[in-house]
Amino acid sequence: MGDVSIFLFSLLQSTHVCIAKELQVDKEDSKMKSSIPLFSMEHRTKKDIVYVACMFCSVIIAGSAFAKPNTTRVTATNTRSGVSVTIPAHALEVAPDVFSLGTAVVDGKSVEGMMIIHRREAAKPANPGGGKSGASKCSALLAKGAKWRAAEPWVLNPANSNGLTDSFLLANTALNIQKWEDAASANILGEGSLTAAPLVADEVSPDGVNEIYFGNIAEPGVIAVTITWGVFGGAPSARELVETDQVYDEVDFAWSEAGEAGKMDYENISTHELGHSLGMGHPDDSCTEETMYRFSTEGETKKRDLHTGDVAGIAGLY
Repeated sequence: MGDVSIFLFSLLQSTHVCIAKELQVDKEDSKMKSSIPLFSMEHRTKKDIVYVACMFCSVIIAGSAFAKPNTTRVTATNTRSGVSVTIPAHALEVAPDVFSLGTAVVDGKSVEGMMIIHRREAAKPANPGGGKSGASKCSALLAKGAKWRAAEPWVLNPANSNGLTDSFLLANTALNIQKWEDAASANILGEGSLTAAPLVADEVSPDGVNEIYFGNIAEPGVIAVTITWGVFGGAPSARELVETDQVYDEVDFAWSEAGEAGKMDYENISTHELGHSLGMGHPDDSCTEETMYRFSTEGETKKRDLHTGDVAGIAGLY
């Protein structure tokens, strides 16, 4: 109905202008009753020319009002800024729920974006999970050797509609990072900080900021999205990660600090998403006890603690 209303309003405006123009030139043309064909413009009256021009504009307006938008597969909106995160139509699914966003050039180096989708488990999955390679049956990597080469800071916008406090989100995210670092025996990410600035997950090219925030993911059943940029091809020794962004859906899912029934547990989901941020992929779908198992549900807390496959995978990577 919105498009129709816009069209009718625009058409009414253009018609009103046309009538006014015709009245203005009517006196001048009242004595000119030419029988010359319409398209012989040099012999037409001013009234005829105004009429044709107005009808042409009306057709253009109508076409614009009913033009179809360019839709894409998944959209996540930061409700604080209105900026949307989208999986482009050209994105290539390289593993179940793992999409390549294409490449960008940063500091003279070509990097690739990987977007990983975390879904709510509705039924037993039929397809295996995975990344490009793995250390064992129950662990997978985004790419062998693709890891952080230096510890970098991260920022979190804690604004949310579920009552999760700023202090909890900052402290718990840091705790979840520490779990992975302990398993890897390495200092992987730097210090975190809070920000009130609107954050935007980078699906076109990295901006040099590692971002975490709550938003709206339009595709049904998607709990969270992580985008990790890095070098995933070439010699494993030359591969690296350069940026990571995370979006948590606060529209379709309620969130909890303490594993409440009917709500997504932040620690449970955050620990999983941070695995992707550090280079982990999804293991085989039979590995249901792993933190990196690609499905979750409300009230679940078992992903808070890394399982054997998770530990083996991160330790082998770092």
